[in-house]
Amino acid sequence: MALAVGSKAPDFVLKTKTADGLKDVKLSDNFGKKQTVILFFPLAFTGVCTQEMCDITGGIKQYADLGAEVLAISVDSPFAQEAWAKANKITITILSDLNKTVTKAYDVVFPNLAGVGDTSARAAFVVDADGVIKYAEQTPTPKDLPNFEAVKAALAK
Repeated sequence: MALAVGSKAPDFVLKTKTADGLKDVKLSDNFGKKQTVILFFPLAFTGVCTQEMCDITGGIKQYADLGAEVLAISVDSPFAQEAWAKANKITITILSDLNKTVTKAYDVVFPNLAGVGDTSARAAFVVDADGVIKYAEQTPTPKDLPNFEAVKAALAK
């Protein structure tokens, strides 16, 4: 079960792959500045995950207009994430949680997905500028998408 609304968001530092190499992204760098939408997804190069991240990329201005940065997290390596993002023109920041430490901290582990091992479940969190979770959702199955209208409503509050 995902962390509860009103909880302090566990801080993290994860890697993303950029044109300049690997870069650290720290959640608390947004504290005091802007809200953060954290999207956990199971695996790159899968249909539902690709559609979700392409849709978010296409609507990224809506999140920016609501004062939020979107961070997506999966258990893939940053190198696989980069290849997938390039192939699908995904421009949001994708972070590698290869060791599943952040996935576990947010309590969104999906056990033994399709028999290949533990991954992140599909989940969405809105973290306010004070670092408090103001929206939390883990979908019933990896095929279900989060309620993005509810995510935007939480950002607008």
